[in-house]
Amino acid sequence: MANSNILRADNKSIAFPVLGLLCLLLLLQKSDANEFTLAWTVPDASTHFSQWAETNRFQIGDSLVFNYSPGQDSVLRVSQDDYTNCNTDAPTAEKYTDGHSTYTFNQSGPFYFMSGNKDNCLKNEKIVVIVLADRNQTSTATTPSPAPSGEASPPPPSPGTPAPESDQIPPPPSGASSIFISLVGSIGAVAAYSSFLLL
Repeated sequence: MANSNILRADNKSIAFPVLGLLCLLLLLQKSDANEFTLAWTVPDASTHFSQWAETNRFQIGDSLVFNYSPGQDSVLRVSQDDYTNCNTDAPTAEKYTDGHSTYTFNQSGPFYFMSGNKDNCLKNEKIVVIVLADRNQTSTATTPSPAPSGEASPPPPSPGTPAPESDQIPPPPSGASSIFISLVGSIGAVAAYSSFLLL
């Protein structure tokens, strides 16, 4: 019968590179996204959250972690209008209250966050994050050409027209597939390493 076990004692020279490659692949899978951490509190005169956000490059898949005292503060993800007016009672707001809230960006565009405490929001405890296009996706979309001269531009929307999609809050992202892949990869690495140790 042929030797089919690649991790046998006489094949240890092959096992280490295979395990090393598997571990490297697991590390590379997680290296695509960045995690940004923010101490979520009323800013002082030298702290401006939106200026901090402007100095960072947020991309799809990145996460923003808000650290704050639970029970004393919270984070709301809101529309631009609610952000501008510090509307903490916005019915479409996503509310985070656990003291260590993580939001993962699932699309490009502006994201508006503010304190769930209206007084804190009025004291500038709020931030706008602009998420750039997906770093792993090549775009094939073309920019529309301007209307030829002599033709009228489309009329502006009437007051009863619903807000554009960019002002709507998209559904929360699902990290289930990423978590599943990480779990399967981790279990595979542990199983491979354990079977090597048992030889």
